[in-house]
Amino acid sequence: MAQFVAYPGDLVVSKIRARQGSIGVVQDSQGKVSVTIHYRALQPDRRRVDVTYAWLALRSAYCRAQFLTATGGAMKGEISEEALLAIKLPLPPLAEQRAIVERWRKAQADIAAANQRVELIQKRIPQLVYDALGTPAPAASAPKQKLLALRWSEINRWSLGYLQQARAGLLGFMRSRYPVTPLREHLVETMNGYCIKPVAGPTPYRMLKLNALAESGLDLSATKYVNVPESVALRFSLRKGDLLICRSVGSFDLVAKCAVVESDAPGILFPDIIIRARLKPSLLTAYVCEVMQTPLGRAHFQSNARTAVGMWKIGADDIANFPIPVPPKDVQRALVERVAAARAEMARERAAAEKLHQSIAAEVEALILGSPRA
Repeated sequence: MAQFVAYPGDLVVSKIRARQGSIGVVQDSQGKVSVTIHYRALQPDRRRVDVTYAWLALRSAYCRAQFLTATGGAMKGEISEEALLAIKLPLPPLAEQRAIVERWRKAQADIAAANQRVELIQKRIPQLVYDALGTPAPAASAPKQKLLALRWSEINRWSLGYLQQARAGLLGFMRSRYPVTPLREHLVETMNGYCIKPVAGPTPYRMLKLNALAESGLDLSATKYVNVPESVALRFSLRKGDLLICRSVGSFDLVAKCAVVESDAPGILFPDIIIRARLKPSLLTAYVCEVMQTPLGRAHFQSNARTAVGMWKIGADDIANFPIPVPPKDVQRALVERVAAARAEMARERAAAEKLHQSIAAEVEALILGSPRA
């Protein structure tokens, strides 16, 4: 396939996905880049147009509508060279273009700052758990070294990953100011979910998707319709206080991801890639979930996960053997409340960033068309 050169400052337009906004600018740090015949490199006249402004304008709804028309509305229709060069670009004076770009950059900086605050809060949450339980934080940031020599007494398993995690203190909650016991002592039962193909629906029952186990909690909108008898629905439906734990997933990072069922949901079932755990009154379900979600808690499951055909799996025994500190109920409750407050702060920051993202997109669109928003 023929290759073409694009230089720093050039606009690169995907002929196939221009209508979706697949347009980029070659950065100075990238130097010369090559593009195939499915892309078009455009060299803006910098005496008339600011490169970033041109990028914003070409990705605007105004220009994307032109791309859509030029490709006949086809989802992956390739725009012709002639049609691409015929796209009309709103072109205010250069000073106005730069003012629009600066306004957009200021908003992007504010969005980035909000996202950074979210990351800082997210990193702080596990430490809230460790501090409350008197557990040393793992040395997760320490570089992983190849272990070429070990004492025989140090070899608990023939697994380099396991030994690295052991050296970093990443095998679960082994130390705490409170008693550490296997979770099995606090389990009523564990049960794998139900396996069935989804249907078009609507039906009386829905099955959770894996992405229902969201960081912010259980997302009951992430479901698909299934057709099952009432007896199956009764057995696999959700009940307030259930703990749902991912048992089979393609991503190692998602092993043992979990969420709490906040209220009864008799019309929603859980799938076979999830294990449902029900607990005795000695532990709050939300407390167990937060402990499991820490890097130290997840490490227990990751160190015991098995892999086959691209899937990482854990079982009921891994959950039963999970070592968990057992503080008094008031300590559990206080910890859950502190973590919930941190997650609420994250949600507010994310909402503010998303609102600004939508607002600046609409504002820039209006400025490009010469009709500033009031």
